Amino acid sequence: MASKIAIAALVLVVALGAFIATRPDHFRIERNALVAAPPATVFALINDLHRLDTWNPFRSEPAPGVTRTFDGPHEGPGASFAYAGGEAGDGRMTIVESQPDARVVLKLEFFKPFEATNQATFTLTPERGGTRVSWAMEGENTLMGKAMSLVVNMDTMLGKEFERGLANLDAVARGGAPASSASVQAEAATPAPAL
Repeated sequence: MASKIAIAALVLVVALGAFIATRPDHFRIERNALVAAPPATVFALINDLHRLDTWNPFRSEPAPGVTRTFDGPHEGPGASFAYAGGEAGDGRMTIVESQPDARVVLKLEFFKPFEATNQATFTLTPERGGTRVSWAMEGENTLMGKAMSLVVNMDTMLGKEFERGLANLDAVARGGAPASSASVQAEAATPAPAL
């Protein structure tokens, strides 16, 4: 009897592993919103990592045991921000491409609690009333990411944070304080398929 249970458990684990392996190898999360400010103003807030915490939805107050380090130039390609400790774990973001008033691309490296390398792209398009800002993040789905996608919809979870960040960016670009999570009015782009 015990051997039949062990065989059934093994078959279940193999089937689950096979199903996880069929999940998409690549993910992309994207949201966009109209920011009521000219492209130059919005670009300056994204292209300077020292200004990131003025609008970033993932920002945190400095806490004991958490280190934050800036490296490279003050802004643009090569500018880097690293963090270590605390609930966010360890990671680094580096600007790898910067087109004035139009586009900023960042390499996102996560070291702890899990390793991953992704890309974030901010695209700015002039529009009546301000600037249409698109925030996209994409990367390869690791085995862990594929397994997590069975229980957590990353597009929904991170998409809400992107929407909050875009609302914050709008508020800061207009000279105000970041918006609260309850007042987010960012417009969602066409949702990506569930991860």
